[in-house]
Amino acid sequence: MALSTEAEQYIYTIAKEKTVLKGDILIRQGETVNKTYFVTDGCLRSFCMDKDGKEHTLQFAIKDWWISDFMAIYNHEPASLAVECITNSTVIEFNAKQLNEIYSQYPAFEAFQRKNLERHVVSLHKRILNQLQLTALERYNLFLEQYTDIEQHTPNYHIASYLGITQQSLSRIRAEKAKK
Repeated sequence: MALSTEAEQYIYTIAKEKTVLKGDILIRQGETVNKTYFVTDGCLRSFCMDKDGKEHTLQFAIKDWWISDFMAIYNHEPASLAVECITNSTVIEFNAKQLNEIYSQYPAFEAFQRKNLERHVVSLHKRILNQLQLTALERYNLFLEQYTDIEQHTPNYHIASYLGITQQSLSRIRAEKAKK
């Protein structure tokens, strides 16, 4: 979908390209959220911390994916997620309110964003179903297909957390795969 020159120019006025470093936290759990990020290079993750201090990775965002705590933005509540840079990355930062206002000014952008939202919802639904229906090995294999280069840049505990398994289980799965 092509946007008008005027719409593109407006987007540039509300967008801010940022280089973020590995380990940087863009959103902290409990804080007010008013930013959303489009990843142009690198890898970020969203996660939450439970009451026992255990991290649960919800999403990895790689090139051409959006990441934020959308529940916090749209429900006007404190962040339930944190967003962390896994690798040095380049993102385009948007103020969520300004990005939302673009829809009335440039309706073509709303269709573009609806497609992104649909892709995101489908991805999350698949993830939930996979967690419920697939074995740990099947989830790991799917993870490797979806995120071909991420494993070399991501700590094991992030991958295990995303898969819903322990680090020991991840090590066991990798050892079994290596034997085959």
